[in-house]
Amino acid sequence: MYAKIFTIVFIFLTLYVVNVIIVCMTKWKPELTNENVPKYKSLADAIERDIFSGKLRPGDKLPTHRDLADDLKINVSTITRGYAEAEKRGLISGTVGRGTYVASDAATYSSMVSFEPYAPGMIELGLANTLYDLDPDINEGMKKLFRRKNINNFLRYTDPNGLPEHREVGVEWIKRYGLNVSPDEVLVCSGSQHALTCSLISLFRPGDKIATDCLTYPGMKTLSAMFGIKLVPIAMDEHGMIPEALDTACRRDRISGVYLIPSAQNPTTVCMPIARREKIAMVVRNHNLIIIEDDAYNLTVENSTPPVAAFAKENSVHIAGISKMFVAGLRVAFISAAKDKCEKLAHGILNTVWMTPSLNAELVCQWIKDGTADKTIKLKRRAAHKRYNGVRDLLEDLDVKGSSTSFFLWLRLPEQWKGYMLESRARKAGINIFCAEKFAVGDTAVPSMARLSLSGTKNIDELRYGLDLLRKIILN
Repeated sequence: MYAKIFTIVFIFLTLYVVNVIIVCMTKWKPELTNENVPKYKSLADAIERDIFSGKLRPGDKLPTHRDLADDLKINVSTITRGYAEAEKRGLISGTVGRGTYVASDAATYSSMVSFEPYAPGMIELGLANTLYDLDPDINEGMKKLFRRKNINNFLRYTDPNGLPEHREVGVEWIKRYGLNVSPDEVLVCSGSQHALTCSLISLFRPGDKIATDCLTYPGMKTLSAMFGIKLVPIAMDEHGMIPEALDTACRRDRISGVYLIPSAQNPTTVCMPIARREKIAMVVRNHNLIIIEDDAYNLTVENSTPPVAAFAKENSVHIAGISKMFVAGLRVAFISAAKDKCEKLAHGILNTVWMTPSLNAELVCQWIKDGTADKTIKLKRRAAHKRYNGVRDLLEDLDVKGSSTSFFLWLRLPEQWKGYMLESRARKAGINIFCAEKFAVGDTAVPSMARLSLSGTKNIDELRYGLDLLRKIILN
């Protein structure tokens, strides 16, 4: 009898404590101090202010629209507009059925590139550069190009799709990624970031939702926010995006597309196996999603797995860039997509840059045709492997993931560390790294991890010095 009474009392107290915790979590009440702006903007400003002051933390649950409206004695519609404005700024994330939370990266600058002048002496373990010293010799390339009689033709306006001969070379380049397409399914863009831009403005509209890995490329985060497109985080495991989680999100919410980096995923380095790619493609077909498949780091690893686009071609936009393993400065990338999507994408190219500079595309195509591109890829992969071997002894007691030819590694931190803490501490020591928070989408629970670049320093000696210093910070 006493045991039953004790059990009932224990359950009652547990429910009471949980309820108190929930109330405390959601009892945040902002101060709307600025009377010169509309109340909804003042609410968004208050959310931003309280996040950066530490009063609100990533993952905190905010009050419901109705509860906050009652507390502030204002209309529910004003709260809704204020939350929408805060979400637009990347400060909060609302999930159907779960509520509204402070975004995981709300207090973190998502951009990979700082517009501030480069800090002298800073050791670059954040940006994954492309081993510029091994780029093709542009002098030799231009000499060969200038022997052409029709060289001035490349200074004229051309078809936004790209010249027919460049699209034919694009077909050959895309085969390196394991995808077979025809020239009329290929367009020439001004780099992979431009390809992403054209995909978003041509195939989606403000307010649309795109599913993505819960940790993903920050450039996609900032770009989608710029166009008013919401990224919906999908859970991952050791094989990448979980198909069942994607399917659940599509049933729960109105998802229009999915953004994937299936090979050498940024930042986790995961290479999605073929069975997982087939399952993702099946979910995509079932829900008629548009895939944007960004194969930026595909060629940094020995990988013969066909892209997801191979299993859902009619739904796919595949981006095959040249920047990461070939040459970055010429800003050329090839998009492949079904013909109906190519027509829309061409309008995106037209409305942004009119056309990718034909002279740049011609030089890139020349190097692809004469074998220079493949030679450069082998050299850079070999150099990345050399860098990895050159620092293996410094990585032995660190928990890292990534292949021996990766341009970056994914580092799990000891319990006392958070990614943003290490990023701040490392910067004070003269080292730039990228914390996991920079890659987190929406209200994702951020793991205690960081991305370490192996290709950002000028040489192996500088890489060793930076890693040794970082290792001491982490382990001491």
